Formats: sequence, C-alpha cells, structure tokens
Amino acid sequence: MASSSSGISIAASEAVQVLVSSLADESSTVRQSSMASLKDIATLNPLLVLDCCYTVSRGGRRRFGNMAGVFQVSALGVSALKEGDVDPSFMAKLAKIATTEMISSKELNADWQRAAAGLLVSIGSHLPDLMIEEIFLHLSGPSSALPAMVQILADFASANAIQFIPRLKGVLSRVLPILGNVRDVHRPIFANAFRCWCQATWQYNMDSPSHSPLDADVMSFLNSAFELLLRVWATSRDLKVRTSSVEALGQMFGLITRTQLKTALPRLVPTILELYKKDQDIALLATCSLHNLLNASLLSETGPPLLDFEDLTVILSTLLPVVCFNNDIKENSDFSVGLKTYNEVQRCFLTVGLVYADDLFTFLLNKCRLKEESLTFGALCVLKHLLPRSSEAWHSKRPLLVEAVKSLLDEQNFGVRKALSELIVVMASHCYLVGPSAELFIEYLVRHCALSDHNRNDPENSKVSIGAFCPIKLRAVCEKGLLLLTITIPEMEHILWPFLLKMIIPRSYTAATATVCRCISELCRNRSSNSNSMVSEYKARADVPSPEELFARLLVLLHDPLSMEQLATQILTVLCYLAPLFPKNINLFWQDEIPKMKAYVSDTDDLKLDPSYQETWDDMIINFLAESLDVIQDTDWVISLGNAFTYQYELYTSDNEHSALLHRCLGMLLQKVDDRAYVRNKIDWMYKQASTTNPANRLGLAKAMGLVAASHLDTVLEKLKDILDNVGLSIFQRLFSFFSDNYRTEESDDIHAALALMYGYAARYAPSTVIEARIDALLGTNMLSRLLHVRHPTAKQAVITAIDLLGGAVINAAESGASFPLKKRDQMLDYILTLMGRDDDGFVDSSLELLHTQALALSACTTLVSVEPKLTIETRNYIMKATLGFFALPNEPVDVVNPLIDNLITLLCAILLTSGEDGRSRAEQLLHIMRHIDQYVSSSVEYQRKRGCLAVYEMLLKFRMLCISGYCALGCHGSCIHRKQTDRTLHGTFSNLPSAFVLPSREALCLGERVIKYLPRCADTNSEVRKVSAQILDQLFSLALSLPKPAGFSGTVDIELPYSALSSLEDVIAILRSDASIDPSEVFNRIVSSICLLLTKDELVATLQGCPAAICDKIKPSAEGAIQAIIEFVTRRGKELGETDVSRTTQSLLSAVVHVTEKHLRLEALGAIASLAESTSSSIVFDEILATAGKDVVTKDISRLRGGWPMQDAFYAFSQHTVLSFQFLEHLISFLNQTPVAKCDLEKGDNSSHLADGQIEDDILQAAMIALTAFFRGGGKVGKKAVEQSYASVVAALTLQFGSCHGLASSGQHEPLRALLTAFQAFCECVGDLEMGKILARDGEQNEKERWINLIGELAGSISIKRPKEVRTICVILTESLNRRQKFQREAAAAALSEFVPYSGGFDSLLEQMVEALCRHVSDESPTVRRLCLRGLVQIPSLHIYQHTIQILGMIVALLDDLDESVQLTAVSCLLMILESSPDDAVEPVLLNLSVRLRNLQISMDVKMRADAFAAFGALGKYGVGAQRESFLEQIHAAIPRLVLHLHDDDLSVRQACRNTLKRLAPLMEMEESTALFNSHRLTSDHRSDYQDFVRDLTRQFIQHLPSRIDTYMASTIQAFDAPWPIIQANAIYLVSCLVSLSDDQRILSLYQTQVFGMLMGKMSRSPDATVRAACSSALGLLLKSTNSLLWRTARQDLK
Repeated sequence: MASSSSGISIAASEAVQVLVSSLADESSTVRQSSMASLKDIATLNPLLVLDCCYTVSRGGRRRFGNMAGVFQVSALGVSALKEGDVDPSFMAKLAKIATTEMISSKELNADWQRAAAGLLVSIGSHLPDLMIEEIFLHLSGPSSALPAMVQILADFASANAIQFIPRLKGVLSRVLPILGNVRDVHRPIFANAFRCWCQATWQYNMDSPSHSPLDADVMSFLNSAFELLLRVWATSRDLKVRTSSVEALGQMFGLITRTQLKTALPRLVPTILELYKKDQDIALLATCSLHNLLNASLLSETGPPLLDFEDLTVILSTLLPVVCFNNDIKENSDFSVGLKTYNEVQRCFLTVGLVYADDLFTFLLNKCRLKEESLTFGALCVLKHLLPRSSEAWHSKRPLLVEAVKSLLDEQNFGVRKALSELIVVMASHCYLVGPSAELFIEYLVRHCALSDHNRNDPENSKVSIGAFCPIKLRAVCEKGLLLLTITIPEMEHILWPFLLKMIIPRSYTAATATVCRCISELCRNRSSNSNSMVSEYKARADVPSPEELFARLLVLLHDPLSMEQLATQILTVLCYLAPLFPKNINLFWQDEIPKMKAYVSDTDDLKLDPSYQETWDDMIINFLAESLDVIQDTDWVISLGNAFTYQYELYTSDNEHSALLHRCLGMLLQKVDDRAYVRNKIDWMYKQASTTNPANRLGLAKAMGLVAASHLDTVLEKLKDILDNVGLSIFQRLFSFFSDNYRTEESDDIHAALALMYGYAARYAPSTVIEARIDALLGTNMLSRLLHVRHPTAKQAVITAIDLLGGAVINAAESGASFPLKKRDQMLDYILTLMGRDDDGFVDSSLELLHTQALALSACTTLVSVEPKLTIETRNYIMKATLGFFALPNEPVDVVNPLIDNLITLLCAILLTSGEDGRSRAEQLLHIMRHIDQYVSSSVEYQRKRGCLAVYEMLLKFRMLCISGYCALGCHGSCIHRKQTDRTLHGTFSNLPSAFVLPSREALCLGERVIKYLPRCADTNSEVRKVSAQILDQLFSLALSLPKPAGFSGTVDIELPYSALSSLEDVIAILRSDASIDPSEVFNRIVSSICLLLTKDELVATLQGCPAAICDKIKPSAEGAIQAIIEFVTRRGKELGETDVSRTTQSLLSAVVHVTEKHLRLEALGAIASLAESTSSSIVFDEILATAGKDVVTKDISRLRGGWPMQDAFYAFSQHTVLSFQFLEHLISFLNQTPVAKCDLEKGDNSSHLADGQIEDDILQAAMIALTAFFRGGGKVGKKAVEQSYASVVAALTLQFGSCHGLASSGQHEPLRALLTAFQAFCECVGDLEMGKILARDGEQNEKERWINLIGELAGSISIKRPKEVRTICVILTESLNRRQKFQREAAAAALSEFVPYSGGFDSLLEQMVEALCRHVSDESPTVRRLCLRGLVQIPSLHIYQHTIQILGMIVALLDDLDESVQLTAVSCLLMILESSPDDAVEPVLLNLSVRLRNLQISMDVKMRADAFAAFGALGKYGVGAQRESFLEQIHAAIPRLVLHLHDDDLSVRQACRNTLKRLAPLMEMEESTALFNSHRLTSDHRSDYQDFVRDLTRQFIQHLPSRIDTYMASTIQAFDAPWPIIQANAIYLVSCLVSLSDDQRILSLYQTQVFGMLMGKMSRSPDATVRAACSSALGLLLKSTNSLLWRTARQDLK
C-alpha cells in the first residue's frame, strides 16, 4: 500500500513509525511527547498513523508494551477520518486487532482494554454495522470475550444512541441467547449494558419521538430480558449482580408492557426491598428503581393502578426506616448520597399519596401508634413532608392526627422527639392546634427548649440511636419552632397568652426561660395596643401564676448576666411588658430603672473584663428589689411576695448560686417588714433551706442575715446563738460522728463558717449605735476561739472574712462618732495569721485556695491594724515576718495574686501609720520596712521589683502625710476621728518639746543609702517601675526638704537650689504621668541632674560608696543607669571629694568592676573610674588601678578568668582619655616596632608563634602586650591619632604579613595567622573601620588562596573608600613590594594594588609607576600575580585608561590563550570591563582575534567562562561597524546558532548572557522585524514552551531575511547534536526541526530533510537521555506537520 516513491514520504512513514514505537519508551516524558505528536499528525494523515499503529499492534501487547497508547492514537485517527477515507476492510482489520487483544486475556477493565473499546466505539461511529458484526463474531465465542464485547456495545449506546438504537434488535437477538450461560462475575457487566441500552432508548425517543424503535420483536426481547433479570439475576447471591440487575430493571419498567409489569410485581417488589438491608449507595439505587416502579405502576395513563394499597404497605413499611437512617445526613461523610436517598423516599411517598391519600394517612398514623422508634420517626418525617402538599385531602382528618401526636408526647428517643417537634410546628402553621391539646403541644415544645447537654447521658436516650441527634439540636429545633409560632401565626396568640406564663415557674423548664420570656415579649409587643384585654385574659384564668410568684421567680433567675440567649435581658424586657399585672405605681419606676440594668448586661464581652461583675450585678438586683418594694408600699403585697420567695426555695434545691440570691432577696424583703414573728419565722425557714456546705450558698445566707440585722439585729443574734449552741447536737450527727471523724469535721467546718459569716455581716449591716455592746459581748463569749478549729480552706476564708467584717464595723462606728477600742485585737491578729498558714495535718489547701485565704487574711490584718490600740513592736515584727514573703509569689494567677499584693502593700502602710510615737520613731519604722523590701526592689524578677517599688511609694506617701499638717495617719484630709486621736496623743506626750524633736531629722532618712537603692530603678526595663521609682525619689526629697535642716548646716548654701531641683524632678514625674511614650533615657538624665543637686556632700559620699550593689544590679539598663548617675555625680561634684573619699570611691568602683560579669557594664564602670580620675586626683585613681593590676598579674591566671581580666578593660578605659592615652603612647609605639609578625618571612616563620602563645616570662612585658591590644581596641581619640599618623605603614605591613602568614598556614603553621588577625582586628577597632573588621571576621582564617586574595582586595577597597588620602602612601610601599622574593607577599601586594588602582587617578606620576609595575608582572611566574595584575590594569580610572587601552588589550589577547584556566577566565572578565570604555581605533586591530578566541571559549565546561564569553562577544558588537564590519558579521553568523541554543542553557547566567548578546547583535543582522521579537517576554522566560515559541518565530525571521545563511546555521546546529549537554542537544534538535519545517528553499530541504529525519530517528533509538528523545519526538511531529512536506499526508505504509 505504498504511495509515492518520494524520499520524503518514505521518511515520513518511518518517522511516524518511530513515534509510534516511542509510545513504549521507558520515560513518561517521551511517551507523552510522542503521544502529543501523533495526535497532531493523526488529524493531518490519519491513514498513515493508523497504518503504523496497525503495524506495531499486530504483535499484541506481548511485543509492544503500551497497547493502551496505540489504541488511543488509533481511536483518534479513526475519529479524524473523513467519510471518503474510511476503508471498511482496513477498519475491519483494526477492529479485529482490538477484539483479538480483548479476548486474549481474562482480565477486565485494564487500561489497554478500555483504550481498545474506545477504538471500536470510534470505528462504530463510521461503520456501526462493521463494528457490531465484529463484536457479534465474538458473542458466540469463548465466554471470556463476552463481557468485553457487551461492554463495548454499552459504551457505544451511551456515546451514540442515534446509531445504536436502530440496531438494538440485532444486539438483543445475539445477546439474549447467551444470557443464560453468563457467570455471576460477569453478570453486572451485562446488566449495566441493558441499563445503558434502555437509557439510550429513552434518549432516542426524546430525540425522535415520531420513530419508535420498540416494535414487537424488540418488546419481546426486552420482555425476555426483563424476565431473566427479574427471576434469575435479581435473586442471585452475589450482591453486585443483584444491585446491577435492579438498576437495569428500573430503566426497563417504562418499556415493558403493563401486563408483564403487573405479573412481575409480586416478585419484583420483594427483590428491590431486599436491597435496603445494605449500605447507603445500594439504598439510593434501590429507591430510584422503586420510584420508577411506583410511577409506572400507579401513574400510568393507560389504565388503573397496578398495585392496591394493601400491596403497597410492605413497600412503605420498608421505606420508613430508610428515612430514619438518611435524615440527619449533615453529620455523615456521604452527604450527597444520604440527601438523594431521603429525597427519593419522599418522592415515593408523594407518588403513593397522589393515588391513595386517605389510605396513606391511615397507614402513617398506625405506624405512629406502634411506637416502634424507627417506624415512628419515619412516619413523622413523611407526615411533615406531605402535610403541606395534602392539606386539602387530609383536612377532615385533623382530629385523628392530633390524637396520634398526643400519644407520642411521652416518647423518649431524641430523633422521634425532633421529628415530632417539627411536625407540631407544621401542624400549627396549618391551624391544627386548637383547644386544650394546643397547650399540651406548646408545653411539649417548651419542655424541649429546656434540654441541656447532660440529657445526653440519660439511660432512656441510649436505647436506640436515630441519626446523629442530640439534645442541643433538639433544643434548637424547638426554640426556633416556638418563636415561629409566636411571631408568624396570629391564630396562636390566644393559645399562647397567658398560658406561657405557666411555663416560667416549673423548675424543669428553667433552661427554657429565655425563650419563653422572648415569646411572651413578642406577644405583648404585638398586642401592646390592647393591653387591657391581656390583663383581663390573665385575670380570667385561675391556673396561671400570681404576679408575686412571677416576680419572685424572674428576679432570682436574673442572677447570671452571661447566661446563654441573653436571659437577663429577656427577663428584664418581659418584666417591662408585664408591669400592668403589678401594682400601678411600679410601672414608671421600672420604665426608668430596667433600661439601666439592660444597658449594664448588654455587652457581655465588656462585662467579662470586670472581675467583680457578678457581685455588682447581684447588688443591682437587690437594690432593684429594695427600691421596687419602697415604691409599691403595699404591706400585704410585700408579705405575699415574701411567701412566694419562701415557697420557691424548692425550685433551687441543688442550685447554690440562685439559692444565694434568693436568700438575699428574702433578707432584703424582711428588712422592709416590721412583723418580728414573721421575720423570725422566715429566717428560720431560710436557715433550714440553706446549704452551709456550699460557699456560695452560705455567703448568700450570711448576707441575707446581715440585711435582716439592719432592722432586726437582736432577732438575728438570737438565731445565731441558737445555731451556735446546737452545732453537732442532732441525734443523727452524734450517731454518725462515731463512725466518721471526717464527717464531723466537715459538717462542723461548714456550720462554723456559716456562723462566722453571719456574725460578720450582721455586724456590718447593724446600726452603729448598738454595735459596741454586741461586739464586746461576742468577744467576751470567746466565740471566735471556737471557730479557729476549722480546717477546710473555704471555712478558713469565712472565719477570716468574719473577723474582717467585725473590724470594719468598729471602723464604721468610729467614722460615725462612736469610736471604741477593739478588745483582744492582737489575739484576733494571731487568729488570722494562724488561719492564713498551711495546715499540714488536715485538709491540704490547693495553691489557689491558699492564695485566696492569704489575700483575705491580709485584708483582715489591715483592718485590725487600723483600729485602736496601736501595734507593739513585737506584733509588728510578727506580722511582717509572716507576710513579706508574699512579694515573691509567682505572677500567676494574676486575678488572685494581684489583689493579694495590693492587700499586702495596704497592710504595710497601715503598720507604718499606726505605730510609733513621734517622727523619729516613725522614720525608723519606715527604714526598717524599706530595708526588708530592698531585696524585692532589686530582684531580677520584674513583677517583684514592681511590687517592691509600689510598696515603698505607698509607704512614703503615707509617711509624708504624717509630716504635713492636715492629714491623719490613715490618709484622711481635714478633721477626722483618727486625726483627733493622734493629735491628742501627740499633744499629751510632746507638748513641751520642740517640733524638730517630734518630726524626724533628715539624717534619719539615710538619703544617700536610699537614693542608690532606688535610682537604678529609674532606668528599669519596666515603664511602671521607672515611673514609681521616680516618684519615690521625689517623695524622699520632698520629705527631706520639709524636715528640719541637719546640724552644722551652712547658711551660705544657696537654699533655692534644692527647691529648684525638686521642682524639676516633679516636672519630670508630671511628664511621665501624662506621656508614657517619652524617651526613658531623657527622663533618667533629668532625674539624675535633679538628684545631683539635692544630695548633701555626706549623702553624695554615701551614695558613691554604696554603688557596687547598684552597678551589679541584675537588670542591665538599671546597672547602666547607676553608672551613668555616678559619672554625673563625680563630674559635677567631684571637686567636693577629699583624697580619702576618692580612694574609697575608686575601691568601690573597682569592686563593682570585678564582680560585674557583663562585658558592657564592666566597660561602663571603667568609664566611671576614668571620669573619677578626670574630675578628681587622677594619680590616686591610677595608683589604685595599677596596684590591682599588678596583683592580678602575679596571683591570677588572667587568660582563664571568667568574663575576662577586668584590668584589661581598664586599659581600654584609659585609652579613651586624652591624658591617660598619651601616657601609654610611647611604650605602645616602641612595642609596635618590636612585634614579631611584622618581621616574619618564609624562612623564619617560627618567630611568629611567640605572640600567639601569649606566655611571656616578664609580667610587665605581658601586661604591655595586653595594653597594646587594649590601645588598638580602646578607641581613645589620642591613641587613635597616633595610629592615624602611621596608618599607611601599618596597613602596608599588615597586608604583606597577611600573605606571609597564609603561606605559613598552608604549611600547617596557623598560630602566626591567628596572632595577625587578632592584631588586625584590634587595629580595625582602633581606627573605627567596622567594615574592615567584618571582612576580617568573615574570611580572615580562610586558607584557600582565592578566599584570602579576595579578602585583601576587599580590605583595600574599604580603605580606598573610607581613607582616600592614605592610598598614595600605601601604593608607594606596595608597588615596591612587587619586587620581593616571597611569592605570597607579591600576591598580597598585587591583590591590594589591583583594588587601589581605581582610586589612584589623582596621582599621575604614581599611576605611571603602578601601571609599569603591573605590566611588568603580567608575565610573573605566579598565575595569581598575572591575573591580579591584569585585573588591576583594567581598573585604571577612566581619565587615564585611554592611553593604556591598546597595551591592555594586547595583554588580554595573549592571556586568552594562557594555559591556566583561571587566568583565561580573568582575561574574559577583564575584556568585558575594558570594552565598556575602549575607543574604536583601539579595538578594531584585535577585533577578529578577540572574536575567534571568545567563540572557542563559548564551549567551555566552566559555566562562568561560558557566560562571560557570550557576554564579551555581545560587547564586541558595537565595534563591528567600521572596516571590520563584514568580517565581524561573519563571526556573528557563525556564533548565532550557538547563541540560540544556549538561550535555554541549564545555567541561568549563561541564559541571561545569551539573551543580552542577541539583543546587542540583532541590529547588525539586518532583520527589520526582529525588534519586537527580541523585546518579547518569550526571550526572557525560563519556560521551555516560551523558548520553543521564540525559536520558531526567530527561525521565520531567518528564513525571511537571511535565506543565504540557513545552510550555515543548519551545519552549525547539526554539529551541536553531539554537544556534551543533553539540554543543548534537545535545543539543537528543535532548532533544526524549525529550520527544516519552515523553510521553502528546496535546496535546503533536499540537503537536510532526509538527513535530519535520519538523525532524529537515530537519536530516538540511541540517546540515553529522555529529554533528547522527547525533543526528537516533538521535532518529528513538527516536521511532519510542516506545510513544506504536503506529500506525506497522502502517504501510506506498506501493510504486509
């Protein structure tokens, strides 16, 4: 079947054959590329592709590994055939191969089988009869082929129903006879085929309704198939067979006759229903089939229903549980399957309901009455679904439905209850709820609105699990339903009102209160215009709660403002609406007060931020009740309300929080009642109902008793005494105590705790006029001692609270003018401290409970300390010892610890203010406390410092109040009871003494000691600590200035100066209070300046001598601040210090230096020593330092001292001082001239080890060495100046030694290099060249030659930029050094000079010397020197380089051929640089030489070389415009193919260089339309697809504008087929394919097309790289698609 004899056609056929063979390549990339090419070729010459596929497929998959790919390509080829090209005989061969392959294996559904089936379906689209006949041949063959053949027929029917259905009769006639012999494993395939055929029939009928394919024969076949599927397959034991059969039957119901369908129903229905026992997927399939069956049986237009309702009951009973399992599908992973199944079931019931509405209703009700949970749930869901759709048909059956629903109200299953609740809402919307049953249903919804999570664990709910229902979901459904009934159904208003009021009272409905209140509010709002009728309706019913009962219930339920669903807001709202039910005068008050309460609870997030919100809210409720009772002023109504409160105790039996509020409500009500008998009766009842075991309950009880005591104190005390006398005396308690000590202890603790609290609150609320006698009587009975034996934490807290309340009552009485001393106060303090500690024998307090106890104890101690009589010293010390340790408590939990610390600070202030007899004793007391707190003020823990400072500040405030007229000991201003007592005491004791004796003296405050303690805190890291410490200093000096002047005070001192300084300090504090963002350092400076003026000389000396602790502060900024303050002090007031003061101060500072471990702080402290030397006698300071240094050198191993040797840091400090640095200078310069490293060479390298060892016998010389390092690193101005003067010689020497030391390091001697680096780093620090220091630190110890050479270059560059004036001298030295014998020194000199050259433009004569030296050493024996000299030459400044360009270019040309590759690379890089500024006349003579050498370097394996060679070639482009233009253009065209190929090089730098070079050379190539191409994004893209697009467009430009060059390009590109890089080979293959495919030149095609085809096919078979093979595949496809080879499109392959 060969066509033309043209070589092109033969090559095309071979190429396609190769592509087809590549479908079996081991690389997926090659397979995909070949597949893509074949798909494109198949649309152009499908016959050739089919021929080749036919050729490789004849051997089968045993000979070809990718038959799936062959069949896919064949299917595309067949689909692309035109009708005239379809050769039936050839299609028959292809079909035969496909079917042969399919029947050759027992495997089903493999990739190659699906592809073969696709081929047959494609053949069928052209020749359906041929394809079907081929399949028919195998339908009578071996059984293994049958499933595959039938599957093909199914696929064909699905793909092309129009062509398949006319041939359906033939298919059925062949398939039906073999159905009986089909094995079970294959039956699903046959059943699926029948499903597809029936679906195709339905599709055909819709597309061609006038041409029905169902003649008698087809119907007969379908009936036979239907019978077989129904009677045999649908009853198979294999589940897959049954399901597929039922699915097929579902599509056949509408196609078979009614008679056959009716006959089949008895067998068909059970078969389908049997499938519901399986999973959801099968249930959905069965339901769909069942729905089709019901439609065909019941809704036929040609006859009556085929099923009576009695026949349907089994179906419906089966479907009901399906509803159950698929209703709550949101929790299931198979969401869509469950939803579809549920909807299909509802459609089935709707279909039945359209025919048998009444029967279905009766059926559903009967299922509900059975109370079988799954059936009941399903029936309720169906009723809910059908009720709106069958409302007319079921209208007369409403009573029956109501009764059925009523019978289910006690059902316990959550799923049933949810469905029932939803049905009730639907019934209400259709007016089914009337009469008493309606209230029953409403109560049912309310009951479920009260569900909570704990119902989940009820045993009744765990019997049957329907769906994923839970109480929360059920509650949400009922809440939403109840609100819908209230808001959207007007007919429900008369049912809901006033019935919903009954739902408020029952305890079981408490959780539904918010919803009920909201519904009542909506009802009242809707009927607000007719409020009178609502009141009348309310009064007309006797079974609803009274207003008193409603108010009592709602008031207590207000307790939780954060309750879910805004309960508090809903209750307050409903109270407003229900106001007409209450006494008339309450309405206006509630309208004014309730909005305020609602506003308080409106923002719950804001409310949570207030830790005391609950207490505040409860107080608001009690006040609301009290004011409401005052407004009502109806004794009978109040008594009735009290009775309501009493009766409702049973509603809160286990709810202690609400019970506590109920106690208080009843207590407030009893406070308003005058009937003592009534009050006695109610408090008895209150105590009886209270649970003393619960802290909240007993606290509420205690507060209630206190409220009652405000009006009935004696009655309450009688009750308490009665309780106390009868503790533990009941028969049961006595009996049980024999068996359990714990029971007796716990019960006793609870009662004693309750008693203590009740006594305490009774004292708090009792009238002040009678409290003294009651308290004295109480303490006289020794009642408190009986309460001390409690052991439980909450009981302890209760007793402590009671003592605190007793003390508070004494204070309140004193404020009211009835003051009296508290007897046994010290004993009570001892009680509190005892209760505050841990009890190791009994209960073990949790840490949280213990903290609560301690906080309460501190508050109680404060209260007792604040009352008369005054504390003794022993009691004070006892309290402080027991409490000061709380400053060290951890910071968590914050909400407990912070109040505890506040209470501690308050206690300390109270101790200070209530002890001591005069100013002197109080000052001692103040210092005593502050010294105990010092450890916390200077703690490393931030919160401890904050606590300590706050405590000191608060005490100073209180102490200052004592010293200023108008304040009492407790801080009261003006006339108060405390001040009167203090005044009387002071007047009686000190009336005859001068005021100076009464007030403390300034010396008593020890200001010097105190200042150095608190001044570091002014620089603390915590802003609050800084602010408080500044305020402490302000208070200290304010107090000092207000006290009598010290003895010996000189009147010549400017008395205004300290007041001015104090004013400045107060200004700073004012700024701190108003602006927290101010710079802390500025604030600290101002504080120090003020303090410096405020201190006296003696105080200053004390401050300086106390500095070690401040400098060693654990907080770094504070230590720095202390040092800064000391410097300020000695700078401004150092002249006042004597020699002894200076000596001791120096010793103190040195002590701090030794103990400071942080380097920075040590340096700062040494700076303070230097400042001391400058401001005082420097010789004294030096003597102390030198003496210390001498001792260290002799007695210590200073090289091993932790943190370094402090004296070395002292040398740093001296080097920063002008006088000190000059004293060191002569010695350091002389030592510099003797350094070994500067003299070392290769022959005497061992001399360099002495400095690195650091072990010199002479201690003085060792100290000098250390001082030298200190001098370099000190940064002193004078020392730096000395180095600056010899900067050039130092740099030159260090640079040359750098080379020598690296030479030694290369031979294994590393110590000299380390020593040099140390000196070099010190030098960098000295001159302030941080950049140079970083360079050394980064690469100083790198021994690789290139690394240290580059390091020297970087150093030289840094010096040139920062110190250009030093360059000339350095260059002179280094130029001479190029002649040295040592190779490493020459390399170091060359490295530095190459970097100095660009900066030597201003030194003409020197530049000439440098150029001469560099040119001379371009031929040095060291390759490193050669390349460095060349690099230096190309960096000659632009003003001078022109005169040397020709000379430099000549050297570059020579070095491009250097034997050392690194020199070649340098030459290329330098060429790039020199070409940027070279004149044309300098480049033209060497243009061709450079071009040739660069082209040779473009194939270098070195990536950098390759990239630079391409870039340099592009740079030559601007010189190719003169006489050398034509010659250079030839070089360009010779290089163009290589440039194009490397545009997609593996290396990014090469790609970028080629892109830039192409852009530069493009104008020389005379391609007019190339500008847009070279500026497109495809040139700069790294994606291969963009590269291929660019190459294709560039090839078109070549062919259009440069046809004569195509031959050259082809030859060069074909050579690249053997490139060492696979990616370049692939690029070459693609470029060649583009040149050939797009060229119209027959000469080119005749020369290269056959050759290229052959090479590509050879590469396909031989190349080991998948990228190359994939490129060959694409290239072959591109060549075959090209418009230049049209002949191959009619070519065919010989098929033999």
